[in-house]
Order: sequence, then structure tokens, then C-alpha cells
Amino acid sequence: MGMSTGGGDGGMMSEINVTPFVDVMLVLLIIFMVTAPMMTTGMQVELPRAQAPALPSSAEDQMVLSVTAEGRYYINEHEFTIEELGPKLEAIARNNPDQDVFLKADGQVPYEKVAQLLALATSAGIARMGMVTQPGTAEGG
Repeated sequence: MGMSTGGGDGGMMSEINVTPFVDVMLVLLIIFMVTAPMMTTGMQVELPRAQAPALPSSAEDQMVLSVTAEGRYYINEHEFTIEELGPKLEAIARNNPDQDVFLKADGQVPYEKVAQLLALATSAGIARMGMVTQPGTAEGG
């Protein structure tokens, strides 16, 4: 692996040394590979408005889990207490493990209640959940 010093006649070398460029690009690639999983994707936290594509599903297959601003819990149109939801969701997950569940939460509901509802559904065995938002842009910044 010899290196040319400019030729035999003492002229300038016209080859571009790409090794530093490749080194920098590999470092950038590694940085992006490490940081990409840490970046959050999807809709913004400011519920209930967000720009997100509609989830494809037919109306008869949808199960909507709702929580109102007053703290009432619903599966579709039927009201349940938080204690009744666990066994009901377990039965639904047992009978139909591929059931899609859509979570609707009022914008005034504290995030803690939404997180509890998500944890309850996940522990009941429901694996596929989606958040329902109003179409439009997020308010604020």
C-alpha cells in the first residue's frame, strides 16, 4: 500500500483523501443509531387534539374504552366502575385476544387516570390499543 507523493515530476497530488470523511460519517451514523430509539414519535401529549392518521377498523370491530371529565368509565356505551373494568377487560381479552381497543379520554382528565386505565387494560391482556383524539392541530406552542 504505497502512497503517492505527487508523481515523479514534482507536481501536486490530485487525489482526494476520503478517509477523514468516512470516519466522520461513521461516527455520525453511530450517533444516530444510538439516539434514534430515544426519540419519541407519534402524536403530541396535548390531548385531545393531535394530527394523526385514522386507524383502519370497521365500526363493528371497535371497542372504545372511555373516561369522562367526571371520572366515569365506559366500554362503548355501557358504564362501569374502575373495579368492574378489570374483570370485564380480562373476559374480553380471553374471548378475543386480537381485539382492538380505542381509548378516549376527556381533555380535562388527569394523565394519572389515563395511565391507570392503560395499565389496567394491559394487565388484563389487551395488547392492541390506540388513542382517540379530535382531528386538528395541537393547541399551544
